[in-house]
Amino acid sequence: MDLAVAVYAIARRLPDNEKFGLISQLRRAAVSVPSFLAEGHARSSTKEFVRYISMSMGSLAEIETQLMRARKLKFLDSSIVDAGDEQGRVMRGLSKSLGAKFALQPLVSSP
Repeated sequence: MDLAVAVYAIARRLPDNEKFGLISQLRRAAVSVPSFLAEGHARSSTKEFVRYISMSMGSLAEIETQLMRARKLKFLDSSIVDAGDEQGRVMRGLSKSLGAKFALQPLVSSP
């Protein structure tokens, strides 16, 4: 949730002409990260939860990509681009832990 709030704050800094492009894409992805985690946690199996963690990580990668694009367009400075690193580490660790606990193959790998 903190990442989503931070992304919304970052999006407010972006130019108004990016409202239907970069801003919209960032906000959608930011909402998806905690939403996938919540939905996966509510599912009936650990295997499904691990799958939703993977989808959440995909949204996190999308946020990172859009922030890099914003930086290349000189809308943001480079320190903001690293915002999702900690969340990615936590989700990879959770996926590996659940996969090992239930003899599942984790759906995500470390960089």
